[in-house]
Amino acid sequence: MSREKLTKVFLTLAVLVGGPLLGAKLFDLVVLAGAWSADPPHSLAMMPYGKNWPVDTGVFFIPFSAAMLLSTFGALLAGWKTPWRYRWLLCVPSLGILALLILTVLAFWPMNAALWYHGIGSPKDTITDAESIAMARRWIVLDWLRVAGAMAAFAASLGALVRPWPTEVASRDPLWVRWALAALLIGVAAFALYFVMGI
Repeated sequence: MSREKLTKVFLTLAVLVGGPLLGAKLFDLVVLAGAWSADPPHSLAMMPYGKNWPVDTGVFFIPFSAAMLLSTFGALLAGWKTPWRYRWLLCVPSLGILALLILTVLAFWPMNAALWYHGIGSPKDTITDAESIAMARRWIVLDWLRVAGAMAAFAASLGALVRPWPTEVASRDPLWVRWALAALLIGVAAFALYFVMGI
């Protein structure tokens, strides 16, 4: 399979996964988070976790996000020899999704746990009512950042998919760039595995 076809396959997968992911993220932010963050700490009981919710939202978001991460990095790797006027469209979604998933693990997972424990009055609760109000507000602001990032990743993937494939091949990258790309791809694969293990 040619690099062009392989890149387009990965981009098609990124678009097919990215569309539902972006739509679900907007629904999650506006409807679900809009409900549980409306009047903390009382509204925190509406967080979509626990026995009242048959499916944890992570069961949807984690595999779709991992698929988006792998498909965008697959497109970047397959299209690496394209000139920068095209390659930047491959860099935006791959690096953007990676940054958003790292933000999710480092910021959102701890906030989700803290807010959930506070909302149900768990012995693991470590925050006050005032802290829960501030944390819920911070969660909403940061989640708008995730939505904007997901939108940019989707738009860049779609833009790369519909643009004509460049006829010229970029000059060979220096050895350190190729090693850095290889290290980044190994790191992404390890992170995707860790992320999916969070289901």
